Amino acid sequence: MSALPKKSLGQHFLVDENILGVIGRLADLHPEDIVLEVGPGLGVLTRYLADRVRLVHAIELDRSLAEPLADALAGRENVRLVFGDALQLDLAALDPPPGKLVANLPYNIATPLVVESLEGLASLERWCVMVQREVADRLFASPRTKAYGAVSVLVQLHARKVGFHAVPPTVFRPRPRVESALVAFVRLPGPRLGEVRPVVEAAFAHRRKTLVNSVVLSGLATRARAEAALSSIGKSPRVRAEELAPEEFVALAKAIA
Repeated sequence: MSALPKKSLGQHFLVDENILGVIGRLADLHPEDIVLEVGPGLGVLTRYLADRVRLVHAIELDRSLAEPLADALAGRENVRLVFGDALQLDLAALDPPPGKLVANLPYNIATPLVVESLEGLASLERWCVMVQREVADRLFASPRTKAYGAVSVLVQLHARKVGFHAVPPTVFRPRPRVESALVAFVRLPGPRLGEVRPVVEAAFAHRRKTLVNSVVLSGLATRARAEAALSSIGKSPRVRAEELAPEEFVALAKAIA
């Protein structure tokens, strides 16, 4: 049984199996791995993973894919398929806990899922995700670049990029109008995101304004407090958010608190 991708869910099914070897290399798969896959679609990547690792937790929102997925995964007892919203499910309760997230992420949840998994899924040590090229560039963008933003800071405080591979639209059905990319990264020890995230998101909420103005407009601190906090980390009150490195946001958050 075939299934039609749903535009509302950001679905672009992986159909070209030639890319699977690249995913396997960047994911550094091992027979003992427990892998989390979000958005298995038609099961092309799921089959590949199941044949190489101990267990795959596959999370799919679209229940109309139940039958095609059952057909695609027939005979593979090491796949646990769960239907639900990956952003709403308690993924930390998965047993055994996954050590890797390997997925062709639906476009509309890629960024929040990556950020939430950094702190919400403490068992994860490695990510290998297929995302829009624009999102991939943003995750590890450098300060003072157009792509650098809140997600860049939050991801880089907890992860280091270890692999990147540009992916053409031809490997998907339907073909997306944008380029995609595989990006692999590993966990680093870092601060609690809950303590840094409000300041980071407030700082980038109004990109054309100074960091002080953006923080004040977000209601996170008074102008005097924001300026004093910046001064304490050696920054001018005229600095913009994109000029601060990730670790400087940690110092700023502590100073504002």
